[in-house]
Amino acid sequence: MTSSRTLLPVVFLALTCAFGCQIVRSSATVDIPTAETLEDEALSKSVLDRLFADKKAELSDIRVVSNNGKVYLSGMVKSLDARQQAVKIAWKHPAFRVS
Repeated sequence: MTSSRTLLPVVFLALTCAFGCQIVRSSATVDIPTAETLEDEALSKSVLDRLFADKKAELSDIRVVSNNGKVYLSGMVKSLDARQQAVKIAWKHPAFRVS
């Protein structure tokens, strides 16, 4: 028979494994530029339009800023799948095509 002293840690471990990793926060920090050139503004707008047009995930809370052709995405998404979809959309932008 299992005592409550051994059962409690097992239940706690099982609950932690099942529910403990639902929210993942990134601890990496990146300095996002504040000023954009006209070309960077056009790139940001184009990527943002593609994010808003995507119907697979809710991506409307994402902010897009570009600097020297690099695109920075920031904001909150509801799932890891939504995050991956946003990155995929940004990478598929024609400006990132290698000729």
